[in-house]
Amino acid sequence: MKQVVLLIFFFYFFNVSIFFFAFLQVIGLADGRCFCQVTGDLDDCACDVETIDDFNNNRLFPKLQRLLESDYFRFYKVNLNKPCPFWTTTSHCGLRDCAVKPCSPNEVPEGVRASSHNKYSAAANEHQTDCEQENRLGAVNVSLSNETREALLSWNRHDDEAERFCVVDDEESPDSQYVDLLLNPERFTGYRGAEAWQIWNSIYEENCFKPFTIKRPLIPNVLHSSAGNDAKIFHSWLEGQCVEIRAFYRLISGLHASINIHLSARYLLDDSWYQKKWGHNVTEFQKRFDADLTAGEGPKRLRNLYFLYLIELRALAKALPFFQRSSFQLYTGKVEEDQKHKGMMLDILQLARSFPLHFDETSLFAGDEKEAAKLKEDVRLAFLNISRIMDCVGCFKCRLWGKLQTQGLGTSLKILFSGRQIEALPTSDIQGPAFQLSRQEIVSLFNAFGRISTSIRELQNFRELLAEEQ
Repeated sequence: MKQVVLLIFFFYFFNVSIFFFAFLQVIGLADGRCFCQVTGDLDDCACDVETIDDFNNNRLFPKLQRLLESDYFRFYKVNLNKPCPFWTTTSHCGLRDCAVKPCSPNEVPEGVRASSHNKYSAAANEHQTDCEQENRLGAVNVSLSNETREALLSWNRHDDEAERFCVVDDEESPDSQYVDLLLNPERFTGYRGAEAWQIWNSIYEENCFKPFTIKRPLIPNVLHSSAGNDAKIFHSWLEGQCVEIRAFYRLISGLHASINIHLSARYLLDDSWYQKKWGHNVTEFQKRFDADLTAGEGPKRLRNLYFLYLIELRALAKALPFFQRSSFQLYTGKVEEDQKHKGMMLDILQLARSFPLHFDETSLFAGDEKEAAKLKEDVRLAFLNISRIMDCVGCFKCRLWGKLQTQGLGTSLKILFSGRQIEALPTSDIQGPAFQLSRQEIVSLFNAFGRISTSIRELQNFRELLAEEQ
């Protein structure tokens, strides 16, 4: 009996040792493979990786980073205390790096924390005092009853939600707080394991139009050795879907890839009593994106990141007329700075519009009008659901950046499919535009694209680090 037990133990130890040795060999050879397939044309697009790298890294990225440091874009109002609407969360992340420090009222510029009423209208701000004085002097009472006002607000919310692809937190809620994004950067917090897995599993399995019989590609390991075969079946299924379903999956995959790049680029390298040091973790990056370590999935995920970049870049280009209106202000209460930053923003939007190989959104939801409308609504509701899943993230810092980035992508989709409303924007400041963006949507739109732009730039850093190791 003892001999049998020893034989089984030796057999198990021998196989595990072979696997571990092979894994170390793969790690050692992985340096040049992360990017070997991330070149050339992108699927469903008339663009290539090299054009995006040059445009982003050399022209757009530096300007965008300077803009995002301004007061208007660095303060984001968010409700981090919403309960998870889909399952009961047992606990929140207890790690200190998961914490988010909200702003005290005096830290937020007065113009940002003031009521959003008339905030973006220069004419309205100029004449607000006159209007208030007129009301005090006994102008005709045209105020609405509370019931009517609530009904109008409800109608407006319904109209807004019909065009939205994501949940937008109520900025007037007492649970919503301003957060300084520069003081709460996205980086590795140690949040991982079953809870983090449940978030992404719910997103992919329940909201990406995939039948449960088709297994999505996972990182191969001893317990999951059929990853390569699963990947072939999955991608064969995906290629057989319509362009809209393929695009939806690639957007989610690209967002996932971007977040993983941020965590690898700002990884906790040293956590001692006297210092905390974050920096690039090449091994972590390889684990997530090397072709052999991910059964060929890593390079596909990086290509999906470039697809996501094109979608959000196209949205910025299309939104230019909305921001060009003289009535629109980046209102913080500091007039000279606000004008300067609006000029910087318009410069970035003009640059985005000058990109030579934009994604053509007219290729989506074309064909039969009723079928296209039904598919668009299905996609909108699926993405709306994903934005709600962000309230299930246990790590508050991860929740903050997850909510912001899904909201930013949702705002991009809203812009892409509101072309007619944007083209019909009135030139007069008197007539209110049919197309609207709240401050929360604007801040998330630019910061979400800032995260994607940063990811593209970080890929260049990882290329150089991998080359040095070779």
